[in-house]
Amino acid sequence: MKEKKKLYIVLTDTGTWFTRMIKAYTKEPYNHASLAFDEELSDVYSFGRKCESNPFRGGFVKENMLGPLFIDERRGTTCAVYECEVGKAAYERIRQTVADMGRNETDYKYNAIGLLGVALRIKINRRNAYFCSQFVTAMFQAGGVSLTAKCPEFTTPGDLGRSARAKLVYSGYLRDYEPLRSRIAASRDELRLATV
Repeated sequence: MKEKKKLYIVLTDTGTWFTRMIKAYTKEPYNHASLAFDEELSDVYSFGRKCESNPFRGGFVKENMLGPLFIDERRGTTCAVYECEVGKAAYERIRQTVADMGRNETDYKYNAIGLLGVALRIKINRRNAYFCSQFVTAMFQAGGVSLTAKCPEFTTPGDLGRSARAKLVYSGYLRDYEPLRSRIAASRDELRLATV
């Protein structure tokens, strides 16, 4: 029997004005997709904000799920976490592709024009440019794993959540996701100690 590895797809709605605008168009509960290599969501990647306070400066990012964009008591980020089992070789190819992107992150940009292509149903393939769900789909494809019948340029976060390969393990407030709760508590303890 071949060894299986787990990857996680994390769909979120942070409740910011920018995400509310996207949600008004898509009519989907979640508008951002990320790829996680662990259940605790400490090793998470996507294409999104380079600076949490500026939605217009984007690119390849290692996301901090404990940061104010995701863990904000006022907005209450909601999420759906999906588990995907893949073969060890596929996992390693995906991991290597993401690592290569991380080493060359300045070569990559956010594909805002590609989002327009989704809306207009025009395939826009830009070199080294991705939007979040395009990135997640492309990374799985790099491992030889198909999540959806759509090409990455047309894949939305909702499509990822409907993938037959994705098993829903949690839905609700991100701060209440059990594997993340201990990290949130530890982070708050560190912050308290730093201010004493």
